[in-house]
Amino acid sequence: MSSRQWGSRWVLTVASLILAASLAVSGCGGDGDGVGGAAEEEVSVATAEGEPGGDLTISNWALYIDKNTVGDFERDTGISLDYVEDVNSYDEFFGKMQPLLERGDSGGRSLMVAGDWLAKKMYDLGYIQKLDKGAKAPAFEHLNPDVKPPSSDPNWDFSIPWQGGMTGLIVNKEEAPDVNSINDLFDPRYKGRVEVLSELRETVPLVMKADGVDPDTATTDDWLAAIDKLGEAGQSGQLRRFTGADYAKDLVTGDAVAVIGWAADAIQLQADNPQLEWRMPAEGCMVWWDDWVIPAGAPNPTAAYEWINYTYEPKNQAQIVAWTSAVTPVAGVQEIFEKTDPEAARSELIFPSAEYTKDCSTPINPPGGPEEQQRVESAWRVATGA
Repeated sequence: MSSRQWGSRWVLTVASLILAASLAVSGCGGDGDGVGGAAEEEVSVATAEGEPGGDLTISNWALYIDKNTVGDFERDTGISLDYVEDVNSYDEFFGKMQPLLERGDSGGRSLMVAGDWLAKKMYDLGYIQKLDKGAKAPAFEHLNPDVKPPSSDPNWDFSIPWQGGMTGLIVNKEEAPDVNSINDLFDPRYKGRVEVLSELRETVPLVMKADGVDPDTATTDDWLAAIDKLGEAGQSGQLRRFTGADYAKDLVTGDAVAVIGWAADAIQLQADNPQLEWRMPAEGCMVWWDDWVIPAGAPNPTAAYEWINYTYEPKNQAQIVAWTSAVTPVAGVQEIFEKTDPEAARSELIFPSAEYTKDCSTPINPPGGPEEQQRVESAWRVATGA
């Protein structure tokens, strides 16, 4: 949603004008599965109690943090942190967690990551709690004022941004020099060496955009047509596979030469192999935030707030972003980079401008009510073999 894999799932400064205005769209739509649920008045608040301490378990994407912050946090706070990297795809993660969350069991987690759309879906199902306004106040003091809440959570009631990024093309310049549009992935020259993300709300809108369909106004039939196109490409062998964050290793080995992937991964990959690079699709990318949410049944929300507030301190966030190459919601990070890494401070992939992302869209739920959304989600599961 990271580099959620090679060092960053990591859009801001002015890009948060898109990840503000535009991100306000993400998460809109219906409940999705229509399973379980709780009326809003029944949603509990994850209240902080006493001084932070004890044990804290967090779920996040793989390699979405640097190598020092977890240890620094434990040293500075005395909290024992089990930082679990068990998210490879949001659809996959939700499928794993839903049976637990349905019965009010967080699986020991007090904090987990979710895209705007997934946070809204879980909130509507009663799977996550509202956040304690007082406990999260220190973090909000450092939230960049350009970062606006999504329409799915207009008051930041149940989510707070972790990091953000862009979804587009990562290509091998030698092997796939002409891949500049999502539609180029369907060129027979690259048969069997193309991979796309298994994230429904990122991959399918990109395909629609390439075919001239605006995801914000797309119909159910538009979604299903794009899924059919991808499913046929998978069946024919044009697509090597639908993948989560692990596409990076296939680019490294040469098994894949062009993928739909995350911008921050491209920075990490190019550092090791200059032939690999990010390309903004001709029709624009997807921009998004990953958010922290506290599940129902969380055993230690007080420690969860301590983690959020700690990582929102600009110096700590700068340390994380220096490794992940993600886009940060925290004010003051770019100014730190201007002193420590001026080149990174100017990077459009870390601090993209409004001009750079002007044609980009945000992940959005399929249109219609639960029944129509279920049609789309079921078709996607068939197409991807999930």
